[in-house]
Amino acid sequence: MTKIVKLQNGVRVAMERMEHVRSVSVGVWINTGSVREGADEGGASHFIEHMAFKGTPTRTAEQIAAEMDAVGGSINAFTSKECTCFYAKVLDEDLPLAVDVLLDIAFRASFDPEELEREKRVITEEILMTEDSPEDLTAERANALFFDGHPLARPILGTRESVAAFDRGRLLAYRGAHYTAANTVVACAGHFSEQALLALLEDKLALPDGAPAPQLAGGFPGGARAECLQKDIEQVHLTLMLPGFARESDGQYPLAILSNIIGGSMSSRLFQNIREKRGLAYSIYSYPLFCASTGALALYAGTGGEQAVEVVSLMREELERIRRGGVERAEFERCRAQLRVSYLLGLESSGALMNVIGKTALLQEREYRMEDTLNRIECVTIEDIMRIIPLVLDESQMCASFVGRVDGQRDALLAALR
Repeated sequence: MTKIVKLQNGVRVAMERMEHVRSVSVGVWINTGSVREGADEGGASHFIEHMAFKGTPTRTAEQIAAEMDAVGGSINAFTSKECTCFYAKVLDEDLPLAVDVLLDIAFRASFDPEELEREKRVITEEILMTEDSPEDLTAERANALFFDGHPLARPILGTRESVAAFDRGRLLAYRGAHYTAANTVVACAGHFSEQALLALLEDKLALPDGAPAPQLAGGFPGGARAECLQKDIEQVHLTLMLPGFARESDGQYPLAILSNIIGGSMSSRLFQNIREKRGLAYSIYSYPLFCASTGALALYAGTGGEQAVEVVSLMREELERIRRGGVERAEFERCRAQLRVSYLLGLESSGALMNVIGKTALLQEREYRMEDTLNRIECVTIEDIMRIIPLVLDESQMCASFVGRVDGQRDALLAALR
């Protein structure tokens, strides 16, 4: 079971031991992502994550990499819409080094002006790479349409214009405002001494108190919206987004199971009916999005341009069948079991467990208990699925994004949504 201890400096430490492993994974979690950024701060969280690896007052970028390589460890970071995480995985004996390096890069990165200008070019290339990836682009655009006006609509990377406008002073100010004790969780999972870790953090971690990040407003604008982006590529890529539920809500696990039924596995309805029976798509799937204040269900397909209208129609027909006839007990039980087993298998490494306990402590402000999650999955009934179907599969709230050779079939694609 996870244990959460609050240090004297106010930082929370989430810990869970795994006696059967030699590895230990540790992460520094910050309660800031694109949802916390102001109008002129787009991409700040992600930019700071990049700059963390470019050097500190005591380590160059090369030294950061060399120290971790010397012990066979790994170090990385990611930024999401709701949080930023710096993490490392090492053998248990090297945990002090991992903690020292992580705290150094997360809170004391120098933001050298020359490195900063160089990293602007790197992030601009990352943005261009997303724009060149139609699967990523259609997901990003559908998200922006669905959450239009809500902080969740903001791109994690920012825009080319917002990234170009950053300077050292603005990034330091953003870090100072958000990288505080109240917004920080250190998570650790694997083979380690809890007392030694806490002593290490008390000694090395000193942050300003700060105020906890405020709760975001829930909901989404509502109403159906769609857009078509012309790109000279072979396939048309499309994402449909429908209403969902917030993380920790009563609808979270029913929606996860419904997503598995619709398109979350090889036995799902979309995969079987559109790929296996008709051969109209190679990649087709669905996934739920759970955030603190709201959520969504996304459906994706990539198909030949001449088949796009047919695929959209078939996807809508399958949703209509579920709306009218519900789901079968056999597929419900299969997909509930699939969710349970995939959840368990996903927690077998120290890195995966660290991710779960850190995110739970940071965003849900509680200890993680695997038994609670398994119980919530097992308690979902087929009646729960039936109850959420009309709320989720509400096409009057559906947003859609099409990317590919769409110029000659815009009207037909939009008509297929109605």
